[in-house]
Amino acid sequence: MEIKQQLRLSQQLVMTPQLQQAIRLLQLSRLEVIEEIRKELDNNPMLSEDEPEARRGAGEVSAEPKEPREVPEVDRTGDRKQTERATREVDWEKFLENRTLQQPTGQSRGGFEELPPIEQNLTKPRSLQDHLLWQLQMSDFNETERRFAELVIGNLDERGYLDLVGVDRPDGTRTPDITMEDIARETGLHADDAPLVLEMIQNFDPIGVAARDLRECLMIQARAAGFAATDPEVEIIQNHLHHLEKHNYQAISREMRIPIEDVYEAAKLIQAFESRPARNFSDQDERTIGITPDVYVIKDGEQFIVIDNDRGVQRLFINESLTKRLLKDPSAKEFVGEKLRNAQWLIRAIEQRRKTIIRVAECIVEKQRDFFEKGVAYLKPMILRDVAESVGMHESTISRVTTNKYMHTPQGLFELKYFFNSSIRRVANEDIASESVKQAIKKLIDEEDKANPISDQAIVEVLEKQEGIKIARRTVAKYREMLGILASSKRKRLF
Repeated sequence: MEIKQQLRLSQQLVMTPQLQQAIRLLQLSRLEVIEEIRKELDNNPMLSEDEPEARRGAGEVSAEPKEPREVPEVDRTGDRKQTERATREVDWEKFLENRTLQQPTGQSRGGFEELPPIEQNLTKPRSLQDHLLWQLQMSDFNETERRFAELVIGNLDERGYLDLVGVDRPDGTRTPDITMEDIARETGLHADDAPLVLEMIQNFDPIGVAARDLRECLMIQARAAGFAATDPEVEIIQNHLHHLEKHNYQAISREMRIPIEDVYEAAKLIQAFESRPARNFSDQDERTIGITPDVYVIKDGEQFIVIDNDRGVQRLFINESLTKRLLKDPSAKEFVGEKLRNAQWLIRAIEQRRKTIIRVAECIVEKQRDFFEKGVAYLKPMILRDVAESVGMHESTISRVTTNKYMHTPQGLFELKYFFNSSIRRVANEDIASESVKQAIKKLIDEEDKANPISDQAIVEVLEKQEGIKIARRTVAKYREMLGILASSKRKRLF
């Protein structure tokens, strides 16, 4: 062990605050960039959304930052100087007070009633919990039963079920299952009354809500529909639901010793029941959100042109008049210099972000021209490296650019990441994109005979014979599950 000096030469990447800001802006979505611009406008007085008069006179529209320059002093003489003096002499507080006293209460200047603020006129989709709590208020429950019902309603899952089964913790342990006695004890309700109160909730609209599993949900609806305990529908729900899910009607007929025609009729009635009581109620966290594209792809003759969507994105400029006034104060020079540098870097970063998105979008259009001409079936395999090499950027930069960015095309609205697909080998022709294979599988299933649905192995054989696509059966099953399509045994329909 000894202390000594060593001279070492090394290279390392230093992330300056400006570079970090540029990278962060690159991966933000369009709405997030708009929000970021608004924050910077509030925090940085050197930024302005108004174009300087000197640039408007010269016909300049570029938002490229320039060094602060001297702006000629405006000659404030004549009527303009008198107007400013009169403005400064106005007692605004007294003016507003007199205006309030002169205004009739509850009326506007036109004599009409004042409308409430727009926030009070906005509506939101009604959730299942809101619908059930409204019915609870109309019900004849005492205070203890009401607390019990509110706790049950508040713990319904996205299907409308009361799921009391424990869950696995990250540390490998499992939370214990919750019983109705636990909920009753929590709210002070007697354990013997809990099933009765739960049954009353389950008969709220929609029927079957707060059921603890699918069998109980269907049984509640069967009883509400007037089916007796001896009816085949009730027997199937209680003891043969696993066969019904697999459409194994022969097994139900054999075990119940009834004609298969009676099984078909009972299955028709059961299928009319709702397996997800919360289906028609929208969750606020899962409501449909409109998407505004970042770029538009427009066909002009034989060419596709990429146009950026700058609507709603404020153009930023340097507030030169304010900068000039503040620079006259020596104590404010350091503050002004820092804010000016931040403003210039922000404007450059936003402009660089716009140019980068355009370059990447143009590269995608160039490589996927057949898709824009003919549709999804002609989507080619493409990875991040292909675009990165074409535009001269790193793959991580391309990944940031294509995240949460959308392109409006003649074929529809797509996220930029949609165009990056792995390749599936063909027997003779060039490789095909995995997304095209998914669409081919979906098309085959849509055109199948519902009474005799096509199996995964049959899909493999059809794809290889008709499209020359060689794919494994497990890959077909994986793509089918990604498309939300059931297996052939569960897609079979006999009526």
